[in-house]
Amino acid sequence: MKNGMIECSVCHSKLVSPSTKTVSRAYDRHRSKISSKTRAINIFLVVGDCILVGLQPILVFMSKVDGNFKFSPISVNFLTEAAKVLFAVVMLLFQARNQKVGEKPLLSVSTFVQAARNNVLLAVPAFLYAINNYLKFIMQLYFNPATVKMLSNLKVLVIAVLLKIIMRRRFSIIQWEALALLLIGISVNQLRSLPEGTTALGLPVATGAYLYTLIFVTVPSMASVFNEYALKSQFETSIYLQNLFLYGYGAIFNFLAILGMAIFKGPSSLDILQGHSKATMLLIFNNAAQGILSSFFFKYADTILKKYSSTVATIFTGIASAAMFGHTLTINFMLGISIVFISMHQFFSPLSKVRDEPENGTLEMMETQNNHRSKESSFVNMAAGANEDATHRVGPDERAPLLPL
Repeated sequence: MKNGMIECSVCHSKLVSPSTKTVSRAYDRHRSKISSKTRAINIFLVVGDCILVGLQPILVFMSKVDGNFKFSPISVNFLTEAAKVLFAVVMLLFQARNQKVGEKPLLSVSTFVQAARNNVLLAVPAFLYAINNYLKFIMQLYFNPATVKMLSNLKVLVIAVLLKIIMRRRFSIIQWEALALLLIGISVNQLRSLPEGTTALGLPVATGAYLYTLIFVTVPSMASVFNEYALKSQFETSIYLQNLFLYGYGAIFNFLAILGMAIFKGPSSLDILQGHSKATMLLIFNNAAQGILSSFFFKYADTILKKYSSTVATIFTGIASAAMFGHTLTINFMLGISIVFISMHQFFSPLSKVRDEPENGTLEMMETQNNHRSKESSFVNMAAGANEDATHRVGPDERAPLLPL
């Protein structure tokens, strides 16, 4: 058994193991067909994600005016979700035009309603993303970036635990060690000495650390894992249709937040374009492209690969910051990145993959196949013997009587 699939030793067909809980049969069929095209898509996803994630902190830095944001962070999130909804609609129309004859139409009302019911779980990660995207801006304003980064690195382990619980994902001991190395590598990269007595939002660093861990670790981790589960559990549904629901929920949640801000701060908060600049427009485009790429990660790859990709993006961020803003590349940066690459190689190495032991069902199936094969060989031998007797020519010596007359 491999990856929850049982391969027949006679016809070499693959079946889902009845003892293994799967996300969806359609995804299992997709996972069993690993081709060069799939590997090329994964490479494209990693490279694209590294560029987009690496650009994000630079664009956020460029969006500040005198250390503050002149725009509403919620408006950026709403415009980002609106841009992603527009992209999903355009791609859905393009996919519908290229459908083959006999396929179920994507744009029919029945298809849309059924898909909406089946993918209602996407509202959960959409709500969590709306919270996390707003907290990212608040973090940039009030908290020490190095401290928050080091604490947020814990979400690597949180994601792994959630994948094990929700997705029934299995990790080998080597892979757990690789995840620990990833945590160490990022922490070494971002390690800074903080003066004693440093506070954030008027709270001691120890108390702020608990808040960081609770909010900036749990929320995005749960959003990523629930998003992967929701997309893969309905694997046969078009990804553009799923994105339409996901981004639609996200736009609704952010719009409700804008209405809430208008109630507390006045009608001026309804002007979602107030305080925006060219840098914020680039930030919106970057966030939209990053969100679209993430959906392909979660459906066709996995959350761990997405996390590694985002971590490798720190190389691009560090080099770009050094070139554009004159920031210095420290020895911590070089050591941290080296540890991250070692962790990445260790986690995805074929030697670190989980090797499933033969289960009772598998052993019984093998025994049944062996008995069946032995019966087939016995039948072939019997048939061969009968055929030999039927075609045997009687010789002159064999015509003689066995006993003397």
